[in-house]
Amino acid sequence: MKVSAEEVKHIAQLSRLTVPETEMQIFTEQFNQILSYADIMQKVDTTGIEPTPYVLPITNAFREDIAKPGVSHEAALSNAPAVENDGFKVPRVLE
Repeated sequence: MKVSAEEVKHIAQLSRLTVPETEMQIFTEQFNQILSYADIMQKVDTTGIEPTPYVLPITNAFREDIAKPGVSHEAALSNAPAVENDGFKVPRVLE
């Protein structure tokens, strides 16, 4: 499958890209090289190969979510520079 310079211009317009006229020939050649490679890949025999979104096997790398005791309310407020209404007092950000 070959594409023309006009088709590359149309694809560039759809992609919201600007391709200078001086580089249109280069882009057209590169586009055709990519399509030639895709044609080669279409000829590869993949019978018996299960489709997969990943090349390598993926396993869950997350640890099990186990609840642990945290800091008590009193201990957290004991190091606060200022306390107001049983919470941290911070400088006003919005007026």
